[in-house]
Amino acid sequence: LVTSFAVSTGVRDANGVWTPVEAKKILDYTRSQGGTIAAAEMFNEPTFASISNVPKGYNAESYGRDYKAFHAFISKAAPKMTILGPGSVGELGFSSAPPIQMTILKTTDMLNAAGTAGLDGFSYHFYGGVSQRCQRPGQRSKDIADTALTDEWLSRTVRDEQFYAKLRDQYLPGKPLWLTETGEAACGGDPWASTFIDTFRYLNQLGALAKRGVYAIQHNTLAASDYALLDEDTYDPRPDYWAALLWHRLMGTTVLDADPKASPSGTPSTPGLYLYAHCLRNHPGGVALLAINADRDASRQITLPTASERYVLTSDNLTSDQIALNGVDLKLDGKGGLPALTGTPTPAGEATLPPASIAFFAVEKANNPACRR
Repeated sequence: LVTSFAVSTGVRDANGVWTPVEAKKILDYTRSQGGTIAAAEMFNEPTFASISNVPKGYNAESYGRDYKAFHAFISKAAPKMTILGPGSVGELGFSSAPPIQMTILKTTDMLNAAGTAGLDGFSYHFYGGVSQRCQRPGQRSKDIADTALTDEWLSRTVRDEQFYAKLRDQYLPGKPLWLTETGEAACGGDPWASTFIDTFRYLNQLGALAKRGVYAIQHNTLAASDYALLDEDTYDPRPDYWAALLWHRLMGTTVLDADPKASPSGTPSTPGLYLYAHCLRNHPGGVALLAINADRDASRQITLPTASERYVLTSDNLTSDQIALNGVDLKLDGKGGLPALTGTPTPAGEATLPPASIAFFAVEKANNPACRR
């Protein structure tokens, strides 16, 4: 479990300082059920602290006092728990219609006030835009789905990672970087977040941030709102769920470099073709390649020197929840179980990627020395 705690007015003492009155209940209950909290941020998105019902006038100095009280409590109550922070979001702004105006606390000001004692990792949140739910009254934003396959949209995750990685290097050098909340757009996602077109954003984000050394990525959410991996009413898997499942089964934790000429901003060397490679999970020496063709109109070709198993994700309608693996629609069986996710044997040589498609290639006999360890 990775979580955060309440910081609202109801958990504060007479001087308005945070107390562990609710945090202790969560820790105690989790232990009573045989669980543990692996990591936690003090509270959710302190850059927009007002959404957590903090006292009026809450500022960076207030955050500093709260964090010191939080750290003192956790160091005794859960000394093995990883403390993450600060969990900031939105400091580079949102490209679509901005949310209703809120005061923003800067990460630098909060960390200067709080110090970094006890922080085991630097965490941040990322959303490429703001969904329709949080548009200002009377304001309409351009539908991001129109640009969902552009490099400008797909590279935003790298833009924010670079910003927070720089702060990590300044305040917590050598500590891991965690992306503890992400999705298509803030405030529940847009309606198309549940469709195939968002899968390009999701898998490109996993590949790009793994390549940049981000330690963990946690998607928002499992089964709530438009950006959920599962439909919140039926619990049927959405396209992003199937993408996550294939990633988990094929992409190991050792990251290779499939596109060394890609720019630092995440722009691929071949426009519209995003390539990522990891060691193949559970196959020493094997390599897994993720190839994303974000061109809506043109095919792309890649050449593999060794035979592979190919897993191609496509959809007849980019903004529907229909998704096919190697031409067969992905869906649960009659008993609610997962189907077999099998690849298509592919000989060495040139492989064609259809327009607007995502392909995994499992190269079991790649004999890559970095993957034999």
